[in-house]
Amino acid sequence: MKIWYMNGAGNDFMVMDARGMNPDLEKLAVSLCALRNADGFMAIDYSETGDFRLHFYNSDGSRGEMCGNGSRCICRFAYENGIAGESMTMQTDAGIVYGWRLDEKQYRVRLNNPGVLDLNRKPDTAYVELGCPGVPHGIRQIPGLRWEDREALRDTAKALRFDAAFPKGANINFFTWLADDRIRILTYERGVEDYTLACGTGTASAACALYAAGKLPGQRLVAENPGGTLTVDLQTEDGQITAVYLEGPTEIVEIMEVDIG
Repeated sequence: MKIWYMNGAGNDFMVMDARGMNPDLEKLAVSLCALRNADGFMAIDYSETGDFRLHFYNSDGSRGEMCGNGSRCICRFAYENGIAGESMTMQTDAGIVYGWRLDEKQYRVRLNNPGVLDLNRKPDTAYVELGCPGVPHGIRQIPGLRWEDREALRDTAKALRFDAAFPKGANINFFTWLADDRIRILTYERGVEDYTLACGTGTASAACALYAAGKLPGQRLVAENPGGTLTVDLQTEDGQITAVYLEGPTEIVEIMEVDIG
């Protein structure tokens, strides 16, 4: 079985075409991610409402509602395997997600609008879910955040990830401002239970929270993740977010043959 090892701004995934199959995806997520210490696993399936169905799992085998960088990578996988064209529609647990090929490596997706956007879930931490149900994110500003601070922040990130204020648990996104429309962001992800090099839904959730707080008047956020730069563009009407677009790089690292049993 051909398994693609891909990443989006460093956020890495094992990817397969599972159409017409009925594998144990939870078990595969654990075994395949272990091959390259990947953050997540994705499988394409048939869909009645899109060009394909996305099944997403974290590296521990837990199912995720969807994944921002994963959805960009799966768009490239679908295009390069002839499953979809340069514009495509995918069915996810969080709702329909639209994708576009911009060039060989750059892909853009329209994520789900916020289903939950609570700026005061905790006194210093906003809570955002993109979609309904959506991927849960806690957003906290850490002034002067540097990549070197990750270990000093680990205990705080782990405590927040399981905080009772987040009923499904949450990915924790720390950020600091670099300019009026640019942040540095660091994400600790549930299901991976560690930091990842990038988080697409986390970056987009931060953009939504900052816009709702009146801190993103230009409606565009450039986010420097440890693994690369992601851009989020928001469309709004009467102060409400009506569309969320995520753009960034994708990479095919390796295509391998794996006996999945």
